[in-house]
Amino acid sequence: MNGAESLVKTLLDSGVEVCFANPGTSEMHFVAALDRHPEMRCILCLFEGGVSGAADGYYRMSGRVAATLLHLAPGFGNAFANLHNARKAQSGIVNVMGDHASYHLKHESPLKGDTVGISQTISHWTRVSGDATLVASDGAAAVQAARSNNGQIATLILPANTAWEDAAAAVVAVTPPPLRRPRLADVQAAARALRQPGAALMVDGAALYSDLGQVAARIARASGCTLMAPFFSARSRRGAGSLRMQRLAYEVDTNVGILADKSVLVLCGTQRPTAFFAYPGKPSLPESPDCRVIELCSIDMDYAWTLAEIARELAAEGDLPETAFQPLDLPALPSGAMSLEKVGQAIAHLMPEDTVVVNEAITSGQPVGLPMVGARGHDVLVTMGGAIGQCLPAAVGAAVACPDRKVLALSGDGSAMYTLQSLWTMAREGLDVCIVIFANRTYKILHGELVNVGVANVGRNVNRMFDMVEPTLDWVALAQGHGVAAVRAVTADEFVTAFAGAMARRGPYLIEVVC
Repeated sequence: MNGAESLVKTLLDSGVEVCFANPGTSEMHFVAALDRHPEMRCILCLFEGGVSGAADGYYRMSGRVAATLLHLAPGFGNAFANLHNARKAQSGIVNVMGDHASYHLKHESPLKGDTVGISQTISHWTRVSGDATLVASDGAAAVQAARSNNGQIATLILPANTAWEDAAAAVVAVTPPPLRRPRLADVQAAARALRQPGAALMVDGAALYSDLGQVAARIARASGCTLMAPFFSARSRRGAGSLRMQRLAYEVDTNVGILADKSVLVLCGTQRPTAFFAYPGKPSLPESPDCRVIELCSIDMDYAWTLAEIARELAAEGDLPETAFQPLDLPALPSGAMSLEKVGQAIAHLMPEDTVVVNEAITSGQPVGLPMVGARGHDVLVTMGGAIGQCLPAAVGAAVACPDRKVLALSGDGSAMYTLQSLWTMAREGLDVCIVIFANRTYKILHGELVNVGVANVGRNVNRMFDMVEPTLDWVALAQGHGVAAVRAVTADEFVTAFAGAMARRGPYLIEVVC
């Protein structure tokens, strides 16, 4: 058994069953080892950013760690943006990054790079396997690290010679250490604070998509506080049956208004609300200066235990009233001229129960999302770290994690161009993904950001840097070139017909919405 095979067996024995890959020469022995173990599902992505984004989406919807296979420093660099998003989403991922043979690193070859440095910039855990006999135990340690603290990025660097040299037997990853907990005295103080007028409890993580949310809702009911959620959440349950709670917005001005009357803000499983960017004359922190912020429990701590203890302190028990949950409220099917609101109405009316919505529609997202509030129950994944190009690969990962659920990818045309290679992976794997591309032919959000920073007048250079015309992107042709059937919708009626057809069929299908 060589080092590469000991690593593959270790991953499998430790419950890692999927590998999203874009390998190179230094990973060939690992590729050969994967070939000898067909029980590991290997999924080729044509760009490293697709690899990391898919692993992120897979973890968010399954809670299971996937492996990635990435090539040296430049290949890992291509994966960086979506690893950033994955880190912000608290996703557990094991990156296997190949490197030159240890004895070859003294030479300045073209692909030589700082593999450790680039890994440490984004990974919570980095280790170089310096000896083939240590590869299995290093791999087990990587899996343990990825599962620690509610999900982390772990990167194992595998020099080529440690992959081909004789190795030790496979090792099974041990259970991660217990999650950290706040002091009980701090939990009790937070519970008392939630009883004050103007108090709010902000939650994240599993509280937004599992029964843990009902614990938070009972706390809010017992204390009289407002139950809140951040704007960016790795996964949240929406639509009929989901818990009602006040969510922050993208814009800092809107959040200033939302938090204006809050005297106490207790954070459990989330971080302090912060403006996406700094803007002239606008605050970085949206709460009022008089608001007391209690950072009780971060996302990498045991927030489930913390919520349970707060509930115990407040005697927050009993069934929640029906009004705590969002009712089913399907809009009518639209017709006539195209609008983003009508797209949202059609999606809300036709989308099946338990659809996974991966949303990177950016400026189109709000008008499309509003009619979906009363749709059938569904899960929503958003781009956590702000690095665009996350939607299509995350949809790949979500579809692999949930093969029996429809996945709906909502993306702006500019964002989708970053990782459009993911369409090919959807076609090859036969993934049940409907992709809706909002083709407004521009990076529309940047026009708004210019206004936010105080630039009122724009000229030719701004338009040339923001607009995607001359030539205009043809998303039907782009999709078909990657093996995905596609159609263009110019009117609301055309979109209703196309989307209904997409919901009735399996496999990838793309709809270009001209808006």
